[in-house]
Formats: sequence, C-alpha cells, structure tokens
Amino acid sequence: MKALKILTLSLVLGLAACSKPAPSEADLTTLRFSIMSTENAQSAQASWAPFLADLQAQTGLKVQPYFGSNYTALIEAMRFKQTDLGWFTNLSGLEATRRSNGEIFARTTKPSGPDGYQSVIIVRKGSGLTLETLLACGKTRDFGMGDAKSTSGTLAPMAYLFGPRNIMPETCFKTVRSANHEANLFAVAMGQVAAATNNTQSIARLAEKNEPAALAALDKIEIIWRSPTIPEDPMIWRKDLDPAIKAKVLKFILAYGTGTGPEADRQRAVLKALQTGPFKPADSRHFLPVREMEIVEQLVAARNKADAPAIKQALADLDAIHAEEKAAAASPAP
Repeated sequence: MKALKILTLSLVLGLAACSKPAPSEADLTTLRFSIMSTENAQSAQASWAPFLADLQAQTGLKVQPYFGSNYTALIEAMRFKQTDLGWFTNLSGLEATRRSNGEIFARTTKPSGPDGYQSVIIVRKGSGLTLETLLACGKTRDFGMGDAKSTSGTLAPMAYLFGPRNIMPETCFKTVRSANHEANLFAVAMGQVAAATNNTQSIARLAEKNEPAALAALDKIEIIWRSPTIPEDPMIWRKDLDPAIKAKVLKFILAYGTGTGPEADRQRAVLKALQTGPFKPADSRHFLPVREMEIVEQLVAARNKADAPAIKQALADLDAIHAEEKAAAASPAP
C-alpha cells in the first residue's frame, strides 16, 4: 500500500515533468520511465501502477512515470534526458536509438502463443465495406491512421498495403485523422470514420478490460486486413544511463514474472494486464524487420516515381538488410 501511495505521487510528478528541464546527471536515485499509451491516460496509469510500484520497491530507485501524448514526445524526452528508459513501439524505439542515444536492452513477449502481432484495418460490422471497396478510394470516406511513429498504425499499412498499390491515404480518402488505437476503434464503432488502422494487441487489451463500453465497441467492428507478423515491443534505455542503474533495471526486468510461487504468479498477472509475458533480452537485431519495412516503403515510393537512383539504393539497402537477417539467424540470441 505504501509503495502504491508513493507511486501515485510519482505519477503526478512524472506528468508534470514535460515542462521541466532534465534533472541533474548527479541524481542517481530517480528513474524516469516513459510510456506511450494507445488508450486513455487514466486507464494506462491504472494498468501500469503495480508494475512501476514493483520496479521502485525492488530497485530502491524513485520511479517517475512519464506518459507521453505521442511517440515523438517520448523520443524527444529521451533525447533531452527528461527520461531514462521506456516501453516503445518498434518504429518509435528505432527512432529513439537513432536520435536520442537510445539502446534496446529487452523486449516484451506474448502472454500466450507465439510472439508477434499484426497491424489491421478495421471497419464497422455490417457496413459491407470490404478491402477492395476501401482501396477504390474516391475521397468519399473518412479514415483513421495511427501516430506517424506507430509501427502498426502507420508504417506497416504503408509498407504492406497502401505503398505496393501506389495509394496515398491523403489522396485516397476524404479525410485522414491521426489518433491512438483505442480512439480509432471507437471512431469506427461509432461511425465517425469508415475504417482505421489498429493492431491485434490493442484489440485484445481492450477486450480484456471487460468494460461495457469497450465490449460494445468491439462488437461493432470487424477486421478486413492483417499485416505480416510484427516483432514484440522493445524496451529502450539511454546509452549513457549510469551503469549501476542499468544493472538494477536489467536484473528486475529479466526476473520479473519468472519462476514459481505466489509472488511470480502475481507478477505474471501484472504483466498480463499490460498485454505481455516476462521480458526477454534483446539487441539491435530486434529492429531488422522494422528497418526492412522502412526500405520496402522507400522502394515502393521510388518505383512509383520512376526514380532510378532511388530504386537502385533501396534495392542495395534491402540486400544489406537480408544479409544482416541471415547473419542474425546464424548467431545466438542475446
């Protein structure tokens, strides 16, 4: 109970951190943990509270949650050292390693079944809208996209669906609205948009809440397209984070929800509420499929523009990625 009271205060401090300068590098007792929610902030805080309380109790560090309003906010917060580590999506995590001195050290897992999830396109059930009719365009329908840095909300549908068909959502649909997955799902269910991107994890998370409004919305939508499997989400910390803090965090993360007994069972229940199983170690190889999606999107754009130099470069980059993937498959996981 005491830990939860401390965490409640930490939540307030964390939300206020957006307007404050980065804390002193000498402060080695505070851990600033960033989270991008694909649902409303109040619900996200309730889901994360037990996990962050355990992190605080077991590491002896004061934990300050940082709930970003979008992925760019989280990337910039890490870049300016307002946060130390966080749970990112694949595309935003990759961007954090490129721009914010970030480094992947772990990844989430599927609570049950094989790892990975799919980007999806959802429509209102009974609307009669099929993928074929949706992609006929005509600027007659409103469409919901994800955050620009969302892997499943933007990158995957562009790389696997719209790009190969030479379709730009902005010219295909009447309007294109950008929102998180939960907002997009409710918008489809209420008929505010004809279709929207989403992902299988977010839909499962909403179903497990067992809330009347969420269940009613889920009953009103259906999936008309699925992407290939996308890797689970990465955990990113700053490369220059104090080694002593890194050691404490890594020990906690990799042990949490493992083992046997009532405490391990409780921890797994906490993780299940976050739609993950126990964490696994990870390194930069985790991002290979995401980097490949980026290159596929670039290749499609270059071909659509008949840009020969850009096509040649994209094909060379694709060959390089495939070589990295082959080498990664032949070497042991971290």
